[in-house]
Amino acid sequence: MANTIQEILGTAASLAKGMGITFKEMMSPTVTDEYPDAPPEFQERFRGVHVLQRDIHGMEKCVACFLCAAACPSNCIYIEAAENTEKARISGGERYAAVYNIDYNRCIFCGYCVEACPTDAITHGHGFEAASYNTSTLVKRKEDMLVAIAPGMTPPVVETASAGAH
Repeated sequence: MANTIQEILGTAASLAKGMGITFKEMMSPTVTDEYPDAPPEFQERFRGVHVLQRDIHGMEKCVACFLCAAACPSNCIYIEAAENTEKARISGGERYAAVYNIDYNRCIFCGYCVEACPTDAITHGHGFEAASYNTSTLVKRKEDMLVAIAPGMTPPVVETASAGAH
């Protein structure tokens, strides 16, 4: 009988504690984001759509090592590597990613690709408006994710074959 009374008192104490938290939250002011009229405020660790970074010289950081694709549990990253040459220098390494696609139909935003990248080439941005009714638009290409060349940076050197050469 004493054990039953202790259970009843313990349950009542737990209910009182829970209701106290509920009433405290009810009395606190409501926080409302003014989106889309004002930009949303993100935490620093927010994992938005991916961004491919450039180094300080404007070259792509990705060296096509495939570690991000290997670390991805949903297998949503597709890369095709190409060799840097004297006439076409795209990245600082021997290779660069000629094709870099992420299928957001499959991506779970786990961040394993960001952690696996040895050159910090891929990061999570703060973009969040990636929803679409057409699933083919959710496959993002390298050109969609690559950071624009900032003022003061020189673009990668890509020489094309001369028009007179046969």
